[in-house]
Amino acid sequence: MAPLTRRRATDDHVPTEMMQVYYGQRVTAGLIITEATNISRQAVGYMNSPGIFSKEQVEGWKKVTETVHQRGGLIFLQLWHVGRISNRLLQPGNRSPVSASPIRANGFLSTPKGKRKMSVPRALTISEIEDIINDYKIACLNAINAGFDGVEIHGANGYLPDQFLHDGSNRRTDNYGGSIENRSRFILEVIDACCNAIGSAKVGVRLSPSGINKDMSDSDPVPLYSYLVNELNRFNLAYLHLMEPYPALDPVSNYPKYLLEVTPFFRKIYHGTLITNVGYTYETGNKIIEEGNADLVAFGKLFISNPDLVERFTKGAELNAWDKETFYYGGERGYIDYPKMRK
Repeated sequence: MAPLTRRRATDDHVPTEMMQVYYGQRVTAGLIITEATNISRQAVGYMNSPGIFSKEQVEGWKKVTETVHQRGGLIFLQLWHVGRISNRLLQPGNRSPVSASPIRANGFLSTPKGKRKMSVPRALTISEIEDIINDYKIACLNAINAGFDGVEIHGANGYLPDQFLHDGSNRRTDNYGGSIENRSRFILEVIDACCNAIGSAKVGVRLSPSGINKDMSDSDPVPLYSYLVNELNRFNLAYLHLMEPYPALDPVSNYPKYLLEVTPFFRKIYHGTLITNVGYTYETGNKIIEEGNADLVAFGKLFISNPDLVERFTKGAELNAWDKETFYYGGERGYIDYPKMRK
């Protein structure tokens, strides 16, 4: 089960009983990767998204992991720092959000005062980068304390690690900017800190090598990700989780340097367990595994509307349609009320 932001936590980012039900319903997934979870107060960009930086949040997640484990499941926590994808009204002390460089992303966010544009971020200092890396380390330890089987570092979809990687959002001239090696430094240091904290076998990484979410752009993404993915081989990670282009590269002519098929390309570079995600069906998921281009396939929206997706796949049953209107808002409706397959 792919990570899926659902925004059903409290205003203080504490997991709720409803989330316990939600994950418990989907426990037949071979591995559940939770929704993106804030590693600190500064990491927040979305109201009612869960955190892993307070005692109350850890206790809330414990109830989720206990439910999943009691039903025989495995669950990893996805670690999240949104970087510039935030607004001052969502930041501690109404301070500016942070990023690799002071370049604002286009778009609007929900805030306590309604929809607002994303704020212009402040470029992180070297010492602040070190502090955030330590926040990741603490989040890893908190996740294990909360009962998770491991963590996934969210390095995709235009959030902070992505903002360091891409030259469209990183204009730094120090050791964290410029060359491919320098732009990769932040996420590699985060991975190193997490592996040292809880062991590499409990750490996964998610990347979007052809991702254009949240104003992401890079002048030459294939060499960038070829370097990064090859560097990941030295960590002996639990897995690498790759996203196919999302949103779609449309029209393709606008993205001449981007890969249209991500996973088969990087399968040749990455030596460890490889998960692929975005747009798969039962048939295409089996096909990419049979071809040797992936070890596992993650399903997202299909798990939203089909808590018993595995059983439905196994029996060739009809799938429930999902309701987009309830993806990120609301209570039980569109969250824990999707019907299971009739026996």
